[in-house]
Amino acid sequence: MKINKILIAVDDNKYAEHAAEVGFDMAQLFGADVGLVSIVAPLILPESSTDVITGLPMESMNIDEAELIKIQSESAENVIQQTIKKFAGDRKVTHFTEYGSTADGILKCSVEFNADLIVVGTHNRTGLNRLIMGSVSEHVVRHSHVPVLVVPLREES
Repeated sequence: MKINKILIAVDDNKYAEHAAEVGFDMAQLFGADVGLVSIVAPLILPESSTDVITGLPMESMNIDEAELIKIQSESAENVIQQTIKKFAGDRKVTHFTEYGSTADGILKCSVEFNADLIVVGTHNRTGLNRLIMGSVSEHVVRHSHVPVLVVPLREES
């Protein structure tokens, strides 16, 4: 198996940063092209909410949806640029910003990039937290048509 293109999923956390470091090291080892993908997940804002302490209605934050998407997109682009600056060196990097489901966005970009390998970080969630939060890496592994490297980050005790 020849690895010519590696897609690395990044976001603004230490798990993704560690995965990016491993992914760029592998790209160097194999002489592979790198693609970075950052997903902008839709936020659902309640129309009105109640203060959990007093039970009184709170004023609506009156956030414009277009402005919120712009802020999220800029944040995703910032994460990509910081990752390139930190790990790419002189390596050319293709980057994607997808909107929607994180796992499905990663899979879509892997097809578009024609990736031979996908690299994702994992939060190492277990038990109830994993049941509630789900697992992006697990979904990617189960639905990908190319190998997926899931990179754990061991926390210092």
